[in-house]
Amino acid sequence: MERKDFETWLDNISVTFLSLTDLQKNETLDHLISLSGAVQLRHLSNNLETLLKRDFLKLLPLELSFYLLKWLDPQTLLTCCLVSKQWNKVISACTEVWQTACKNLGWQIDDSVQDALHWKKVYLKAILRMKQLEDHEAFETSSLIGHSARVYALYYKDGLLCTGSDDLSAKLWDVSTGQCVYGIQTHTCATVKFDEQKLVTGSFDNTVACWEWSSGARTQHFRGHTGAVFSVDYNDELDILVSGSADFTVKVWALSAGTCLNTLTGHTEWVTKVVLQKCKVKSLLHSPGDYILLSADKYEIKIWPIGREINCKCLKTLSVSEDRSICLQPRLHFDGKYIVCSSALGLYQWDFASYDILRVIKIPETANLALLGFGDVFALLFDNRYLYIMDLRTESLISRWPLPEYRKSKRGSSFLAGEASWLNGLDGHNDTGLVFATSMPDHSIHLVLWKEHG
Repeated sequence: MERKDFETWLDNISVTFLSLTDLQKNETLDHLISLSGAVQLRHLSNNLETLLKRDFLKLLPLELSFYLLKWLDPQTLLTCCLVSKQWNKVISACTEVWQTACKNLGWQIDDSVQDALHWKKVYLKAILRMKQLEDHEAFETSSLIGHSARVYALYYKDGLLCTGSDDLSAKLWDVSTGQCVYGIQTHTCATVKFDEQKLVTGSFDNTVACWEWSSGARTQHFRGHTGAVFSVDYNDELDILVSGSADFTVKVWALSAGTCLNTLTGHTEWVTKVVLQKCKVKSLLHSPGDYILLSADKYEIKIWPIGREINCKCLKTLSVSEDRSICLQPRLHFDGKYIVCSSALGLYQWDFASYDILRVIKIPETANLALLGFGDVFALLFDNRYLYIMDLRTESLISRWPLPEYRKSKRGSSFLAGEASWLNGLDGHNDTGLVFATSMPDHSIHLVLWKEHG
């Protein structure tokens, strides 16, 4: 058939076909298909795929596309990004989807950053870090060597680690380089705390001392305890130092003058931890901004008001059990809103406004986990063999890291957590630096550090 004649015939057939009912059109197509050979059927198959496919993500309004995308899991979304450049552009632009995905992984979200592509990149970084944690590949180890006798005391702040030893010295280390910044002669250190100018030490000789880093000189000596001093804390604004001792007492001192302002009694065991902290919640007993002192022994945590040292009375005593076989672990977390401590019964969290127990996280019976750090999202725990990360939203252990045979301490002074901000949620920047440090039998310090992102 000539081309002109074919076009005329095709026009006539088309007019007739359009006048048919749907059923008649279907029968006509069925008949034509039955008459077609392989070439025609292949042509039909190739064209049907294009005719039937609808790119809904391209055709829908952007707001409706975003709504639909929120129902997909992140891994599916990443797969969808590979469909086409248009899909990748739309999916990558959905800020809420990627922010939610990051939150679900325990990531902190800065809502002021609205760059959608930024949040997709953050998610990809987050999923890599969480995979490293799951595969036990997120950390690396290092050692600090310099002491010649047992290291009893550790304190960490802003990338610097202070160590106090039986060799009558205290050293300040830069964790990132492993270099000793300062080294001064002291007494035997059972506990240490420092700032840029000074070092405060509690000793097995029953005294507390204040030392100047730059000169190594002892600037103050606090005498009065009749047992070893296991914990110290201080506040320059209040000009107050507090100490907990094996003599079952807590003493409050004038930091600059060295005089004892008050001796707090009531403990029936060694006071292994004292914490000075500004209150952040209101209750009948205290207001936001008030300074609070917490002191702990192996059975009880006592709460004291600071600033009213005359006739200072204990505000509250907390415990987890009347059974004296159940002991509190020596580490204590207090951020002004919550108190957290661990025992054989589990992790206990108290609301500081009401002193009520908010939650008890049960530890597996086979485990004897101790608390190192506690945040809004994660907790750092350890036992004799491993360092653990717990997701507090699910109360499940999501990662562990093997530990060497470190030096054990019932007082909890010879091991500590490092950087703590990541416990409130990772953000891609705070997963750096020191995670955990402990003293070793060979007098070195074993460090567990975040590994750089792959």
